[in-house]
Amino acid sequence: MPTVDIDPDELRELTGREEKSDEELQDDLFGLGLEFEGWTEDDEFELEFAPDRLDRLSVEGVARSMRYQYGDSRGVHVPSTNSADWTIEVDESVPDERPYVTGAVIRDVDLDEESLDSLIQLQEKLHATMGRKRAKGAIGIHDLTMLKGSAATKGNPTIQYVGVEPDEDRFVPLDSDAELTPEEVLEEHQTGREYADLVSEYERYPAIYDDIGLFSFPPVINGRRTEVSTDSRDLFVEMTGTDQWTIDKMLNIVCYALAARGATLEDVTVEYRDHEIVRPDLSTKTKTVSHDRIETILGIDLDPDEVIDLAERSGLDATRVEDEATGDESTITPLEDRDGLEERDGPVGSNESKAEDVSTGELVYEVTIPPYRVDVLHPLDVIDDLGRAYGFNDLEPRYPEVGTVGGRHERSRLERAVRTQLVGLGFEDLLNFHMINEEQNYERLDVSPGEGAYGAGEPATIKEPYSEDYTILRTWTLPSLLQVLENNTHRAYPQHLSEVGFAAELDETENTGVAEGRHVGAVLASHEAGYEDAKARLQALARDFDVDLETPATDHPTFIPGRAANVVVDGESVGVVGEIHPKVLVEHDLEVPVAAFEFDLEALR
Repeated sequence: MPTVDIDPDELRELTGREEKSDEELQDDLFGLGLEFEGWTEDDEFELEFAPDRLDRLSVEGVARSMRYQYGDSRGVHVPSTNSADWTIEVDESVPDERPYVTGAVIRDVDLDEESLDSLIQLQEKLHATMGRKRAKGAIGIHDLTMLKGSAATKGNPTIQYVGVEPDEDRFVPLDSDAELTPEEVLEEHQTGREYADLVSEYERYPAIYDDIGLFSFPPVINGRRTEVSTDSRDLFVEMTGTDQWTIDKMLNIVCYALAARGATLEDVTVEYRDHEIVRPDLSTKTKTVSHDRIETILGIDLDPDEVIDLAERSGLDATRVEDEATGDESTITPLEDRDGLEERDGPVGSNESKAEDVSTGELVYEVTIPPYRVDVLHPLDVIDDLGRAYGFNDLEPRYPEVGTVGGRHERSRLERAVRTQLVGLGFEDLLNFHMINEEQNYERLDVSPGEGAYGAGEPATIKEPYSEDYTILRTWTLPSLLQVLENNTHRAYPQHLSEVGFAAELDETENTGVAEGRHVGAVLASHEAGYEDAKARLQALARDFDVDLETPATDHPTFIPGRAANVVVDGESVGVVGEIHPKVLVEHDLEVPVAAFEFDLEALR
């Protein structure tokens, strides 16, 4: 889960609750779904939060939620904006891969070290989450006083979003004293090397110019000339990306955070070749939800005034709508339709589908969603907010009205038993993601899809992956275990890790075309780890479950030749055991021997 660092003193100041102790703040934060993970080196709260609430990526957003929780703020607040003085002109040369831009001017912001750190954290957290590591959206924040806009026909100072040749121009990037071309930034600058893969294949690189010259190379790095400091009072915020909806919502979150510091927001006009838009877009959206459904989901009785009160304490507005046939008229756009949004007549991206019809005469509420909430996609999201405002801990638990009481599934009992035995054999139990990418699953373990080796089955591929890190379902657990070892090379050895986890591969004999199963995987990493260590623990596990184990020699590209064997249980080949090949160890930056085994869980039944 993502985490955010929050200064408790700043939180007390922004909420106006100076009397709150650290422990009281932690309890209040837990009520919002923000779990205290510990203290940072700078004596700040490290908070784990639900990744859907991106408006809580900064202390300003967390403080806003707490003021609603305390009842000090109520309902939807939309900050006012001044008319646009600046224009972003989008040139035809902009790369087709990154065609969209948005922006805002921030006036009279009071930045000290703490608020500047909070702004930088918000920027980087948005990059990592909604921006998909800057691939889908990237944020540039500049000192407005260092910009000089070209004169425009409308009288507004204008900056240009263009495409440039890799070596066409030069500028001084952040954390550098030398002028570099965009191409040199990707080769020589630390940040440039980190994000080079985002633009290196472009024929022309994205660039933003003012009347002085190049000052931003999105999505890689800003120029040093416009660097923001505690002396900055007016800011220019620009965002580029592959999707207008995404960068507009990221901009809203940043604008709300800065407005919480007393800043004034100012519109920016964005001129595309065939249309013009004004940003930030602080329009609200609506959801319709019935009173009956609220009571059914939460399991409590509420009168209409209570529902409206809970909505306002959630930062929403709710109005009663009675004796009308209505439905869910959300203007939230389906994910598949968000790319390439443009201004049209009526609401942008309006979804006319009726997701939740409500019968005539039923009491329903039209709920207004504030611009910074990117997570409300369904009436259930509204009900979740209402329940949290009511207090989930205040709900009385009760048995459902069914004739049976649930119990643990047979497969779950087996998994639990295997985990218990593995812990008893000295392993630390893990739970890894089921999704992975082709490189991690195959290339880094020196196997190829469909080559016949254990774990090398054809993968079930995600059609539209959310991230390049998770493009397929893993075909075995060993890649995940080796990744954990790779991420823990700074820890002491020995490291003995195990997992009972999901794996899948294509199989035409299955109704779904995919064979799904549970695998038992384990690795032993230490200076003395060898084949005998892995086999001894495998034998102990087989004895515990009263199955016959054989380990005939085999060849497997992930393991050292002559130091690998098939795992044969009750006469059926179900896995592999052996010592990991040195080239696989080098690929994972491991400097100690690793022995491992993996087999199908069903073999222990």
